[in-house]
Amino acid sequence: MIKIKDMKCGDDNVEFSAMINHVTIGKTNGANKSNYLSIVFQDDTGMIDAKLWNASPKNIKELVTGAVVRGVGDIIKYSDDRQMKIVSIEDISYQQSLQLQYLEKAPMDKDAIMNELMKYVKRISNTKLYVLTKYIIEQQAEKMKIYPAASKNHHDYVSGLAYHTFSMLKIADGMLNVYPNLNKDLLFAGILLHDIGKTVELSGPVVPAYTFEGKMLGHISIAQAMISNAAKELNISGEEVVLLEHMILSHHGKNEFGSPVLPQIKEAEMLYLIDNIDARMNMFDKALCDLQPGEYSKRIYALENRMVYKPKMYD
Repeated sequence: MIKIKDMKCGDDNVEFSAMINHVTIGKTNGANKSNYLSIVFQDDTGMIDAKLWNASPKNIKELVTGAVVRGVGDIIKYSDDRQMKIVSIEDISYQQSLQLQYLEKAPMDKDAIMNELMKYVKRISNTKLYVLTKYIIEQQAEKMKIYPAASKNHHDYVSGLAYHTFSMLKIADGMLNVYPNLNKDLLFAGILLHDIGKTVELSGPVVPAYTFEGKMLGHISIAQAMISNAAKELNISGEEVVLLEHMILSHHGKNEFGSPVLPQIKEAEMLYLIDNIDARMNMFDKALCDLQPGEYSKRIYALENRMVYKPKMYD
C-alpha cells in the first residue's frame, strides 16, 4: 500500500487504502451519458482527488463520505496537480475505529495532551475558577481529546482541539513571565474553556461538519452557556464567573470576527492574541509542509488570501 503523499504522476496500478473525505456525482458529456464519481481520498499523510468513471448504482450507494476503501488506481497529472483514476475498489468499511486510522492526528498522544491540560487546571489557585474549569473539562474530556479545533484552516485534525489548547497554555506561560501582572487563574481558565463549545458545534473528528446547534448558536455562545449552567449546578457565583464568561465571549477579539463583546480586561485581550498566534502559526505550517525551499504556496483565504514563501534557509 502506498501513502497518498508518496503517490507520483505516472504511477500505475497503485494499491491504496484511504477514507473518502468528500464525494459528488456527475454525468459525462456526449450521447452515451454515464455516471461518474468525483472523490477526495485522504489518509494520515494528505489528500488526493480521484475519479471513478462509469460508476454503477452500487458504487454510488456504497462510496459515501466516511467510507474506508481499499483499491487500485493510476496516478495522472491534471491541471498541474495529481489525480487518481480509480481502476477498482476491492473493499469498503464504515467502522469508526478504521476511519480514525486515516485521519491526520496531533503530534502528541491524545491521553498525554489531556494529562498536560489537567496539570494546568491544577495550577488555577482561585477556588471558584478551579472548580468550574475542572468540572467542565471533565464533562467534555472524551470529546475534547479527539475533536479537531476547526473543520478546516487550523488544527483540523484528530485531537486538534486539545493540542491547540495545550499550545496556547504554553504560550501563556511565556507571556506571564513577561507580564507578571496578568491574572494567571483567569488566563488559564479562559484558555482551557475558550473553544470547549466546539465539542457541540462540530460533529466529530471524522469529516467534521457543523451541527444544527453549531450553526444556530456557535461555539462562543455554547461555551458561555456551559459555564453559566455549570455555575448554577455547582452553586458558584460572583465576579469570577462573569469574568470567565467575558473571556469566552470576547476571545475572537472583534465583533466582525464573531465576538459579541470586545475584550475589556487584560487577560481577555491576551487570550484573543494567543489564540490568534497559535491558529495562524498552524496555518503557516500547513501551507509550508508540502513546499520545497524557495517555493510559494497557493493563496490561503484564512491568511488574507496571501501566498506564503518557504525560505531556502529552512533547508
